[in-house]
Amino acid sequence: MKRVGAVDCGTNSIRLLIADIDDDGKSLQHITRQMQIVRLGHGVDATKRIAPESMERTLKAAREYAAACSEAGCESVRFVATSASRDAQNADEFIAGVQEALLPSAPALRW
Repeated sequence: MKRVGAVDCGTNSIRLLIADIDDDGKSLQHITRQMQIVRLGHGVDATKRIAPESMERTLKAAREYAAACSEAGCESVRFVATSASRDAQNADEFIAGVQEALLPSAPALRW
C-alpha cells in the first residue's frame, strides 16, 4: 500500500486528494478530500498575468495541502494546474511558488 497526494489546481478552485493505492495500482482508497475557491484565473485573459492576490490565495492553499500530505505520510504528490497557470506571463513565479510550497514536504513532486 502506498499513500499519495494529488493536487488539481483549476481556474477557480484547488483540490486535494490523499489516497492509499494498492501495490498493484488497481485499488484506491480515499483518505482526505479538500477543495478551496482561489480564483487563480481571475483576470488572466485580460491581463495575461496571474493577479498577485490570486497567486497568494493559491500558494497559501498549496502550502496547506503540502502540510496535509506531509502529516498524512504521503510518499509522493502530483500537482497539475490549469493552462492559465502555464500561459500567464508570470507563470515562472507561480511555478516557483508551487515548488517552494510542495518540495520540502513532497520530494517526489511531479509538475
